[in-house]
Amino acid sequence: MTWQAGILTLFPDMFPGPLGLSLAGRALREGRWAIDALDIRSFATDKHRTVDDTPFGGGAGMVMRPDVLDAACGAAAGKIPGAPLIYLTPRGRVLDQGMVRDLASGPGVVVLCGRYEGIDQRVIEARGMVEISAGDVVLSGGEVAALLLLDACVRLLPGVMGAAASAEEESHGAEGLLEYPHYTRPADWQGRAVPEILLSGHHAEVARWRRAQAEAATRTRRPDLWDAFLRRKAGAVETKPSRLDGQPAAA
Repeated sequence: MTWQAGILTLFPDMFPGPLGLSLAGRALREGRWAIDALDIRSFATDKHRTVDDTPFGGGAGMVMRPDVLDAACGAAAGKIPGAPLIYLTPRGRVLDQGMVRDLASGPGVVVLCGRYEGIDQRVIEARGMVEISAGDVVLSGGEVAALLLLDACVRLLPGVMGAAASAEEESHGAEGLLEYPHYTRPADWQGRAVPEILLSGHHAEVARWRRAQAEAATRTRRPDLWDAFLRRKAGAVETKPSRLDGQPAAA
C-alpha cells in the first residue's frame, strides 16, 4: 500500500517543493508515496473565503477558525483512514527519529500547517491532533516544518534509500547516537590526513573506532541523547508500541 501524505495549507503550491527532487522525488514518481495538498481556503463558506478571525480575549494577530479547519481535516482524514492528524506547532513534542519511524511504518499522515497566531484550541481537542514541533524556533507557518517531517519519513519507506544499512548507521539511527565522522579521497588534504585506522583494511577495528567516535560525539555534543542511550543500554526504558500522542484523525 502506498504511503500517503495529506497536507492542509493555505499555500498548496509549496508542495511537493523540494520533495519532488532527489530520492523523495524519484520515490514519488515511482509511486512509493503520494502527496495531496488541500487548500484550506476551499473549505471556507463565505464569499471572501475567510479562514481566520480576531482572538477572544484580545491580543495581536489572527486565529484560524475551528469550523473551517474541521471541515478541511474531515476531508483529508477521509482519504487516508487511520493516519494521525498532525498539527505542527512550537507547543508540540519535538520531532525525533523514533517518532519518524512510527509515522513511516503507518499508512501515512495528515499534516495541518498553521498560519497567523495559530489555530483555535477547540479543533485541536475535537480532532485529537498530535502536536509536533520541528524545533525550538518560530516559523512563518507550518509548511517548512511539514517538508522536514515528510522528508524524514519518506526516506525510511521501503525501496527509497539505496542501502538499507545507511538508515541505521546515520545520526539518530537505531541506537540514538550521533554519526561518526566521514572521510574520502584525497587521503591528505591541506595537511590534514585521514585517520590511519580507516586506511588499515581491518574492518573490525574500523567498526570499533567509528563506534567510539559516535559515542564521544553524542556524549559531548548532545548529553540528552547520551543519557537516553545509557538508560536504554541499562534496560531502564521500556519499549513502547508508539511514540505518538493523540488520536487518529476522525473522518
